[in-house]
Amino acid sequence: MIQYLTRNQLDEKNYDNCIANAVNTRIYAHSWYLDRVCDDWDVLVKNDYQYVMPLPKRRKYGIHYIYQVPWIQQLGVFSTEMIDESIVHQFIKSIPKKYKQIDIFLNSDNRFLNKDISIRKNYILSLNSSFDIIRNAYNKNRKRISKTDFSNFKIDKKGSVVEFLNLYTNQEINYKTHKDSFEKLQNLLNYNNCNNIWNVYKNKTLVAGLYWLKDSHRITYLVPIATAEAKQENIPTFLINELIKEHENTKSILDFEGSMVEGVANFYKSFGAKEEEYFWYKKRFF
Repeated sequence: MIQYLTRNQLDEKNYDNCIANAVNTRIYAHSWYLDRVCDDWDVLVKNDYQYVMPLPKRRKYGIHYIYQVPWIQQLGVFSTEMIDESIVHQFIKSIPKKYKQIDIFLNSDNRFLNKDISIRKNYILSLNSSFDIIRNAYNKNRKRISKTDFSNFKIDKKGSVVEFLNLYTNQEINYKTHKDSFEKLQNLLNYNNCNNIWNVYKNKTLVAGLYWLKDSHRITYLVPIATAEAKQENIPTFLINELIKEHENTKSILDFEGSMVEGVANFYKSFGAKEEEYFWYKKRFF
């Protein structure tokens, strides 16, 4: 039986244990993460937290709906057991009828194909080899760029949140139209237990930054930013190289978080990243 629980009814410890030990765990599904990026969220639970599905929710003009949250790429059903399509179908069918629209990205283990599903593309890179071996799988151009002399740039791996956000607001195109996204990013950055902010300077001027997160399986490349000059001088490649070096020879996966944009996807593929499908479920009931 699948239960629907509000956030207040949730056994947080059991829920987070399920997420942490899930075969398809994602950083976005942890309660601390959802609390900082969702307006509100509830959860579907099966077999005493053997399977869980968080449901970010909103209400507007009296209409309840499940919505796609800023800074979350993949949610859906999570479990310590393998997840087949029938389980995903059960959870989708168990979403309360009061929700008149569902708009959610399901994770790559939630294959559930019907007319309301669109396939999305992500790119991931295994870090279970040395940096030199991983770099050897870069494409020819990325391999050449990765050998650039970056000595004019200094990286602070305990970067300032304030400086990072200032650079974000200066570089993010028309970010003011996405006030909600910016506020949720602030919430994440101000959560001290998990922040990994790398700031890159040239002549003591901040020119690029990266906010990444780590769980037991994945390194999530969450928020990269760079000035036009930094992009021209290939600082994004420099940062990714550093991230790989720091986690080489581990069982981790570097999750680039997309993209459906061809130019961005090609950039990630140039590091030898492999395509991973995930699923966009969107349906209206009115």
